[in-house]
Amino acid sequence: MTGLPRWAVPADPSPSTEAAGYAGLGELRRQLDDGSLTSAALVETLLRRIDALDRPGSPVGLRSVLAVSDRALDEAAASDRQRAAGGTKGLLHGIPVLVKDNVEVSGLPSCAGATSLLGRPPARDAPLVARLRGAGAVVLGTTNLSEWANIRSPRSTGGWSTVGGLTANPWALDRNAGGSSSGSGAAVAAGLAPLAIGTETDGSITNPASLNGVAGIKPAVGTVPATGVVPISRSQDSPGPLARCAADVAVCLEVLSGRSGIVERVARGPSGLRVGVVGNWRTGHPETDALFDAVARSLATDGVELVDVDAAIPGEAEYDDELTVMLCELKDGLDRYLPTRGHGGPQSLADVIAHEDVTADRELRWFGHELFEQALGLGGCDTDSYRSARTRNLAWALETCLDPALAGVDLLIAPTYGPAWKSDLVLGGHPAAAAPTTTAAAIAGWPIATVPMGLVAGLPVGLGLVGRPGSEADLLAVGGAAERPMRPSWQEPGRG
Repeated sequence: MTGLPRWAVPADPSPSTEAAGYAGLGELRRQLDDGSLTSAALVETLLRRIDALDRPGSPVGLRSVLAVSDRALDEAAASDRQRAAGGTKGLLHGIPVLVKDNVEVSGLPSCAGATSLLGRPPARDAPLVARLRGAGAVVLGTTNLSEWANIRSPRSTGGWSTVGGLTANPWALDRNAGGSSSGSGAAVAAGLAPLAIGTETDGSITNPASLNGVAGIKPAVGTVPATGVVPISRSQDSPGPLARCAADVAVCLEVLSGRSGIVERVARGPSGLRVGVVGNWRTGHPETDALFDAVARSLATDGVELVDVDAAIPGEAEYDDELTVMLCELKDGLDRYLPTRGHGGPQSLADVIAHEDVTADRELRWFGHELFEQALGLGGCDTDSYRSARTRNLAWALETCLDPALAGVDLLIAPTYGPAWKSDLVLGGHPAAAAPTTTAAAIAGWPIATVPMGLVAGLPVGLGLVGRPGSEADLLAVGGAAERPMRPSWQEPGRG
């Protein structure tokens, strides 16, 4: 590989781990059940794959995994012993899972990619991680992310954090992996784990799922507990799973939500559902939008009734109100959260800003913390500006946008993003083509699912699905019918 450009990888750099890396969740569960595979062997193989593809200096150097658990092999071996003794713990028994590094995992950094939290590991697992372990999952490690879940600066580059560096897109390594759940999307796409956990405030699962060619869902706010997640917005934050297909996302969502029936509903398929095809939610990228039209039409063969609808498009006022709400909630949320991580570092948002100013050569090397400063200036949620912005924003999302668009249909579909843009730490990395698919649902706290709908110029693009709270299984059923299973093509050197 010496001398090749970082984006010119002619074949899978770790062929001995490829089969295990790209095995689906159902296949892995069958192999574990029939004894042809052990959890310890699977975890060992994926750790070798991470070492071969992910670490800096490897032929690929994805940087999608921020930290590997030194307990993963022991946990996998314990899982095998339990299975041999005739017991299994649940839907994910022995299955490796990666968790976004802004979620508390005992023994791992859980630092949101920031030095303010580095060296202050959590004392316990977040409730969602406890649910994963309760279902038998093995936590393999934590994934890199856009630092502080991409709420620090309007000039940020998706997938970059001070602690983890810049995550690459496995489809073309000079392209962006999206954010803020960058590492979760890239790691699943690269076959480093069958499942990963992300978090979304507005677009942070949708975007990396779309750009990396995987499936993901942001459930309705409150469906999965957000306790133990480094906070941005109490009204919009929601953790959710990413996997290579909608069916695997459904299995993990059952575990995370504690709700049964999701897998069964997805397996039945989408027949009988009325789906609103949102004609005016477009990316503006002609090939992506044309592919969406073709994929939408194909759903009719699965018994879906398609209905053409239009939906309100957010303007500058709506985006400004959303940002005001997020920044006010961020200030209050971080001021409450930071002291829970011990007294060895910043205890408030003001302390974080001061810490990053002192360590500017590292923390502020590529972009500043303008949004943190704006949040501090807004003063939190006990202000008239917060209350009025939230009232206006929620009224627009529900009364102007979602309620009229969903009248008479079960859910909405639209494209999400065009192909991944090139990463640029100097100028900042932002979507070259994006639809407004996530905005109203994010403001309302409603669910948003994403599945891969195909390739444009050799790069994945995603289908977005929006519905009412409680419609997550329907979203995944339609997504499962529409998705185009894919993996990175290491056979196309020199793309981008």
